[in-house]
Amino acid sequence: MSATCLQIVQQAMGEMGLATPSVVVASSDSQVLQMLALLNASGYEIVRQHPWQAINKQYIFTVSFTTLVGNTTLGSSTVSGIASTAGIDTTYQIAGTGINQATFIDAVPSGTSLTLSQPATATATGTTFNLGKVRYSMPTDYDRKIDRTDWDKSAHWEMIGPETPQQWQWLLSGYIATGPRIRYRIFGNYFQIWPMISRSEVLGFEYVSNAWAASAAGAAKTSFTVDTDTCIFPDRLMVLSLKLKFFQIKGFDTTAIQRDYDMQLDIAKANDAGSPTLSFAPRVSTVLIGWDQIPDSGYGIQ
Repeated sequence: MSATCLQIVQQAMGEMGLATPSVVVASSDSQVLQMLALLNASGYEIVRQHPWQAINKQYIFTVSFTTLVGNTTLGSSTVSGIASTAGIDTTYQIAGTGINQATFIDAVPSGTSLTLSQPATATATGTTFNLGKVRYSMPTDYDRKIDRTDWDKSAHWEMIGPETPQQWQWLLSGYIATGPRIRYRIFGNYFQIWPMISRSEVLGFEYVSNAWAASAAGAAKTSFTVDTDTCIFPDRLMVLSLKLKFFQIKGFDTTAIQRDYDMQLDIAKANDAGSPTLSFAPRVSTVLIGWDQIPDSGYGIQ
């Protein structure tokens, strides 16, 4: 069982010959409160030093799409005469007759009209338009992505990305803009996909959460705010990190504590989720029928 915030502070202060507190978060002692601040600083830093398995998460979402009937006017950025714009916002792209490539919803001024990012190229009345959500909010506890985990789970294909700004604009603006694979870019705090999808597709990726602490009830947190909070990191690592930061802030010699801290950090990283067995002659397994599946005999020949 992980040590609590109070227990970590008590252990560190005891090892340094300081008076151990009975409370931390509600303490009126400035030194104890400094210990709390330094302990949280340790958590903010350590969480970014390794893709800790305890806070690796999977984010899965289903593509949203819809159709609507409206009117466009050549040179105008407004689609009018819509029965209802409920559920439509600026995370959607629109396609259809008179709509230029890579046109997005810029605003929803009313329940019967939309403002587009590009003006219509034709006048049309009672036209059906396809709309697809192409910008998806990142998880609220998102810290950073885990590379090569982005998959179109419905099509069983890995998504391509993250695209650079140059590649992204080439896709949005060039002649060759679509293909069988979904491409993505994290931009404006959105997971953005291209091209727009007009079917129920399930997408997902793995990421590292910033919630390294937890309440006594198990709720994820990004800081120690209650004495009974715990964290995902080894107790000894947190004690040494707290001592190291205290020595640094006071201007003391940190040589010995830095050595002990580095050793515990290395151990924690090495033991966090195991390591793969590396081969000097790696070979990708055969997925389809090949020589590996052909038996040496038994073909039914007499």
